[in-house]
Amino acid sequence: MAADWEEIRRLAADFQRAQFADTIQRLSERNCIEIVAKLVEDKQLDVVHTLDGKEYITPSQISREIQDELYVHEEGRVNIVDLHQIINVDLSHIESRASEIAKSVKGVQLVLGQLIDENYLDRLAEEVNDKLQEAGQVTIAELCKTYDLPGDFLTEVLSERLGRIIQGQMDQYDRGVIFTQAFVCRHKARICGLFSAITRPVPVNNLISLYGFQEHLLYSVLEELVSCGRLKGTVVGGRQDKAVYIPDIYTKTQNNWIDSFLKQNGYLEFDALTRLGIPDPLNYIKKRYKSEKLLFLRAACVGQNIVDQVEASVEEAVSSGTWIDVQPMLPSCLSLDDTGILVNQVMRTSNVQSSARILNGSIVVSEKFISSCISLFDQSMRMKAEKEMKNNPVFLITEEDIKQASVLAENSAPSKKDKRDERRKKAGEGSGSVKGGGGGNSREIRIRKTKKKGRREDDSDEDTDAATQNRNKQQEVKFMSQEEIEGVLQKHICDCPEDMISELAQHLIRPLAKMYQDVVHTVFMSSTSSTTGVSRKQSVKDLQEEINILYNNIRLFEKGTKLFSDDTQANIAKHVLKTMCTDVTNLLFNFVAAELMMALENYSSITYEVRVKILGKLPEETKGPLMKLHNSLNGKSIEDFLTNLEAVSEVCGIMLKKGDKKKERQALFQHRQALTEQLKVTEDPALVLHLTSVLLFQFTTHCMLHAPGRCVPQIIAALSAKISQDQHKLLTRYQGLVVKQLVGQNKKPNKAEREAAEGQSEEDLTEAVGKELLSLTSEVKDLVLRSRKSSLTEE
Repeated sequence: MAADWEEIRRLAADFQRAQFADTIQRLSERNCIEIVAKLVEDKQLDVVHTLDGKEYITPSQISREIQDELYVHEEGRVNIVDLHQIINVDLSHIESRASEIAKSVKGVQLVLGQLIDENYLDRLAEEVNDKLQEAGQVTIAELCKTYDLPGDFLTEVLSERLGRIIQGQMDQYDRGVIFTQAFVCRHKARICGLFSAITRPVPVNNLISLYGFQEHLLYSVLEELVSCGRLKGTVVGGRQDKAVYIPDIYTKTQNNWIDSFLKQNGYLEFDALTRLGIPDPLNYIKKRYKSEKLLFLRAACVGQNIVDQVEASVEEAVSSGTWIDVQPMLPSCLSLDDTGILVNQVMRTSNVQSSARILNGSIVVSEKFISSCISLFDQSMRMKAEKEMKNNPVFLITEEDIKQASVLAENSAPSKKDKRDERRKKAGEGSGSVKGGGGGNSREIRIRKTKKKGRREDDSDEDTDAATQNRNKQQEVKFMSQEEIEGVLQKHICDCPEDMISELAQHLIRPLAKMYQDVVHTVFMSSTSSTTGVSRKQSVKDLQEEINILYNNIRLFEKGTKLFSDDTQANIAKHVLKTMCTDVTNLLFNFVAAELMMALENYSSITYEVRVKILGKLPEETKGPLMKLHNSLNGKSIEDFLTNLEAVSEVCGIMLKKGDKKKERQALFQHRQALTEQLKVTEDPALVLHLTSVLLFQFTTHCMLHAPGRCVPQIIAALSAKISQDQHKLLTRYQGLVVKQLVGQNKKPNKAEREAAEGQSEEDLTEAVGKELLSLTSEVKDLVLRSRKSSLTEE
């Protein structure tokens, strides 16, 4: 014992000496930090800084402290955010260690940023069981709000503890509800008693809201009771808002009534079944009467007895050549649409569609009866046709007019000789006159006037065309109106409904009109047979002469067009196609249409639609070339048009002759002479400028020109190198004044123009421009007329 105390005293003395002894080497705080940092950098040491930076902590220590806090904090549930503040380490390290703990430690889970162990879940299940035993049912939604946990997680956790900690069962259709067996038994007894007392169809949703049943539990119990036979009834509509419980006693009574009604009356009305409580009558009938042959209509279905009765009546009416109204023999609940469906079905099955027609939806009329009605008009039709021929001796009949039962009467048609002279004069003059379509300046002169008058002249042309169409419509001769046909039918047909007479008259209008047109055509052909011997050879000769004159003029105008740039050349070509080429095309179309009795007295009135109409009636060998010629009018190339024109002429048997030098000089002279005469008499500045520029172009290039008014600036620009500078300045100045005059007539001057006018009024400016134009007009005319006089003197 003494030795032990001696040893203790000796050790205490050594410890005291060690405490008071001076150290030879000592590390500073900075050196320690650097050493630790170097070890961490070399990955020889794994430590984490605390948030305040004063301490180091290892990851394993973080894990131990997290597990300690999980055990201490709320007895098995801790939030990661709370651990972040308690352990004083960055949240990322806490989250990574918490994830590793949840993976490695059995019974620990990470849910919504919280660590939860099995002990906590067991205690939670015990609390849920207490609530369940007290209330009879609990919902996962309520538990989610109480414990702040996700529904799927709670459902999984609680389902694992059913029967072990929680004494209850989970609804197999709705896993969000847990019941006790006693709760289920009480509900089952209530449901059984309630549905046993029901004697008529009742929506299940109404019972749920009225008695407070749990929806999914009610459907499960109800299906179980129905399947085992405890409840005598059925549930239709599934587990939806439209689910209805129908007791068997109601169904039996309902089926007996429906069977009796169908047997006695031969039909079933859908609305009547709906009123009986059947939500889907159509499928109900199809399912219940699979073996019976029923015809389903829109509002009802009818049995085979009614169909056979209607079919027999229709066949009898068709075979006897009369008519039958099937509406009286059908149930009153059938609408007119249903009656029409039934009658159509009967006509298809009995194969009488080709020998009968349906009028007014329910009346079947045989074709024999319709033919007998048409024969009532034969005598009056012949008499009316002869009367019309006496009153209107000249008719133009087309196939389209035959279809529409009309005849176009031309009361004031000029003679063929006058028309031929007029066309020859027009073609010979070229563009010499304002109204001529065969020369250079007729159309552009009208365009210039149109611009000057604000397009009033084009509007008047359109109004004239519309008035002509209206007059043609007024001149159509019809056979009888619907009211007149009804009057004839009422006199000869007895015991017919008024609706049938009206619809029959409407049905007879077109066939009677077509027959009347055939009669008129026959009378017309017989009356004109003496005049059809006119020499076709002479007509072809005259047409050939006219087309050749126009053809050569177009070639000469094309030669002048090629002296301009591409854009200007395209504009001039379009103008030539729209004017002269259109005239040639219309002349050829009118010649071809004469064989179809579709010719017009004035070929210039042929429009795009009329050409299309004529093309539709031609044979293929003639239709193809004429179609190409017709389409080339919408192009930009005169050469393509001339190529197609030569092809059409060959098909039509017309010989085209290219003019020689002598004829070309003669055409140039006639064209120039016509324009010169027109220039002498005109005082319109725009027209004077147009005619002068075109004539100067012909004098300098020896080429005819057929250009629109908008190309005058390009013509003047092309003349700059061919006339003197003074003449070009005069033309340019005159052009500017013409533009000012036209613009002044259409719009007011802007601010800059008013300032340039130095205080003059708009009327003064217009008057000044007019005076200057008046003074220069004679000088501009002399550019052509003097040169013309000098050339005549030289000649």
